[in-house]
Amino acid sequence: MKNLDIINNKIFSGEKLERTLNLWRFQQKKIVFTNGCFDLLHLGHIDYLCKAKDQGDELIVGVNTDRSVRLLEKGSNRPINNEKSRALIIAALHFVDAVVIFDEKTPYELIKTIQPDVLVKGSDYKPEEIVGYDIVTARGGKVVTIDFLPGYSTTGLIKKIREEV
Repeated sequence: MKNLDIINNKIFSGEKLERTLNLWRFQQKKIVFTNGCFDLLHLGHIDYLCKAKDQGDELIVGVNTDRSVRLLEKGSNRPINNEKSRALIIAALHFVDAVVIFDEKTPYELIKTIQPDVLVKGSDYKPEEIVGYDIVTARGGKVVTIDFLPGYSTTGLIKKIREEV
């Protein structure tokens, strides 16, 4: 259970998040933020999150709640894994420093709270179209887009599984 406690301690909210952010800022750490559903973890997610971590010192990953995944209309059976499972799986990755579960359709309010130095999203977005661009750039931070690893997507994985059944 010791390792599970370590993973659980990487899931943040409220005062714990605020204290940790203050400590990292005091230590002059560069804080990186990204977000997603991360429903079925695959190599594309790992590649993306590793590249996001390379942008700074501390990587915070926002994970959509089950309700907010449904708001994104990813499909009637989504998410496949519940929010607690998805958050724990992301927190188990050694290069992820913190996970925050958020309930809104976008992480705008969370980005306002975190005030990251670097905001990362996939290159299917133009930087100025990314939710939180205004917040990050107003503070002198940067918005980075990362190319997805071709051939890897949760939707594609689900389709492949259904074809096998």
